[in-house]
Amino acid sequence: MKTFLKKLHTPTWLFILLLLVLILRIPSFFEPYSYGDQMIYLTLGEAVRRGIPLYSAIHDNKPPLLYIMAALAGSLFWFKAILAVWNLITIFLFWKLSETLFPKQGKLQKVATVIFALLTTLPLLEGNIVNAELFMVGPIIAAYLILFSRKLNFRNIFAGGILFGLATLFKVPAAFDLPAIIFLWFVTNKLSRKTLKEFVLNTIYLVAGFLAPIAVTIIWYAGRGALTEYLSAAFLQNVGYLSSWRPGEIAQPFLTRNFPLLVRGVTVAFGLTILFLKRKKLSKNFVFLTTWLIFTLFAVTLSERPYPHYLIQSIAPVSFLFAILLTQKSIEQVLVIVPLAITALVPVYFRFWYYPTAPYYLRFIRFATGTISRDVYISSFDNKTLTKYKVASFVASSTMTSDKIFVWGDDSAIYALSRRFPPGKYITDYHIKDFSSETETIGILKKDMPEFVVVFPDASPFPQLAVFLRANYAIAETINGAEIWRLLNPRVRALIAP
Repeated sequence: MKTFLKKLHTPTWLFILLLLVLILRIPSFFEPYSYGDQMIYLTLGEAVRRGIPLYSAIHDNKPPLLYIMAALAGSLFWFKAILAVWNLITIFLFWKLSETLFPKQGKLQKVATVIFALLTTLPLLEGNIVNAELFMVGPIIAAYLILFSRKLNFRNIFAGGILFGLATLFKVPAAFDLPAIIFLWFVTNKLSRKTLKEFVLNTIYLVAGFLAPIAVTIIWYAGRGALTEYLSAAFLQNVGYLSSWRPGEIAQPFLTRNFPLLVRGVTVAFGLTILFLKRKKLSKNFVFLTTWLIFTLFAVTLSERPYPHYLIQSIAPVSFLFAILLTQKSIEQVLVIVPLAITALVPVYFRFWYYPTAPYYLRFIRFATGTISRDVYISSFDNKTLTKYKVASFVASSTMTSDKIFVWGDDSAIYALSRRFPPGKYITDYHIKDFSSETETIGILKKDMPEFVVVFPDASPFPQLAVFLRANYAIAETINGAEIWRLLNPRVRALIAP
């Protein structure tokens, strides 16, 4: 084993850590189809597998790489398995970056890597859930590893830019990790004509690499007649997320509505100014890590939404800074308290949620040892999850793969479990409310009537839908309050359709 690890240049402690991470991820392989975002990703992934065009024929508001990952997986289990392998590789790359940034500081490397590994794995920040943040931090760390460990020539800088671009194709806020290295180059520039030219060229190479994979996707979707839908869904609609957790202010003028965002922007500028002014008294690593943290915290708070997995974007710089606090004996050991204190303030101020870790593992142990049944285990994630399984089973067994269904409610798990699709492009009710209308939805349903319409008890049908159902459908089954409406036969439908 030691010989094998030496060939991989992996110390024994890191191998043990990676093994521990894998063990900690085992419960996630047995999670039910319950978490909403995962259900959307799997549904769009299934669409990719069947050749249904993303964005033009089926919608979500992220770039395509996460849906491609879901398509490769094909199921929640394999989606989690891919994430587990991806996370292990990311942790390994993080350790290599720690070696590059802090050579001959083994204790710091170990502390930083352990912190990073645990915070990207445990349920506390949704490390057990498939999310874009966990995928995008890998390419970001790989990009920094190239830029810090290799010669800054065109090939390496462009490659680093490509990795930043790939990270952004998982989720747009990843783009905010890129300016950290540009700022570092600027701060460490001696401002001579030669070095200034070098700085400008390096920045152009990096930005060109960053834009390259994004440009490929633009060309791809333009060639398939879906460019407008792609740009709108993957990029432009994300602007609507800014300060979107304050819906009561949606009618306010732009500056008024986004004043908190502008304040955070000014705070970022202030922090960068301080780092620039004090650059000669600070180490290169301190400037870089603090800058990296500042930009990621800005990205984390863009929407002001309290989802804990957003914080994963800041975990890498936080892990390094916390390791400096615990291991170094220098003035910067004291200085890191400032960025770490700001980091601690963010989840408090924005009231980020968190998920208990111990109950998550205790619940799985009870399930694995037979103390609780499968149904009890599934229901413990969401009191509607078992109902969704039963509804999806009924729908799947009563339809063909090509048949359409329509689910009214935030219950995209039905699509993911049954592997059926709606007649329109939207798979959740909030997508319909945000990007469509009730009238347009009814028009789509009349044009391509689904075999089944599922209405959950907490999502009463809007008036037009209720009329449409009564005229064209009959209740085939009711499962724990969820109504499953079956399409009447074509002859009867033709007679009574409004």
